[in-house]
Amino acid sequence: MLEDSVLYGVNKLMDEREDICKCNKCKFDIAAVALNSLPPKYVVTEAGGLYGRVKNLNYQFETDIIMVVAKAMDIVSKNPKHE
Repeated sequence: MLEDSVLYGVNKLMDEREDICKCNKCKFDIAAVALNSLPPKYVVTEAGGLYGRVKNLNYQFETDIIMVVAKAMDIVSKNPKHE
């Protein structure tokens, strides 16, 4: 459930930062680090997915995602795995 929100945050912050590598490998590494530091949110029904998306539409959720993505960017930029 969080993948879309995290990838949105990664893309948003990458556009704002010139010091971050923008290759797909780094992008997905940043997303993976961010997702691994967030509690999982699983849904198995369409109604559950809708409820989860509505619940995620708040400023605190967005702020938490941006903070986690920013930390992940710092981690990956210090130790990139791209070629």
